[in-house]
Amino acid sequence: MANALWFVNAVAEIKCKIGASDLLYALHAIEREMGRDPAPQTGEARIIDLDILLLGQMVVSGAYLTIPHPRLHRRRFVLVPLNELASYVIHPAFGVSVHGLLERLDDTTVVERIVPEEEPVRC
Repeated sequence: MANALWFVNAVAEIKCKIGASDLLYALHAIEREMGRDPAPQTGEARIIDLDILLLGQMVVSGAYLTIPHPRLHRRRFVLVPLNELASYVIHPAFGVSVHGLLERLDDTTVVERIVPEEEPVRC
């Protein structure tokens, strides 16, 4: 795999009291602080990319924000860590659990765990 590209992907569950748009704004602020170009070209490499995958059972379809993430169900690199965190969560648009989405996935991308399995760190 000499030409393979490596990316680090992670999924986190957060609890917040702000709305979806304010959460997106906060995530974009973090991206800017880390040096991300606010208007990258499509397909351009990014130093960081923070997305809202799910927000409870909320469904949002707008010009700047779509929840659930519109490609969540097609990406092994998203579904594998999401399945580890919350396999039982039901995708609000499809009515299928995260585990079910992963089981049905056609994506054959290799996803490797890069840290040893340990007890989760509680913050």
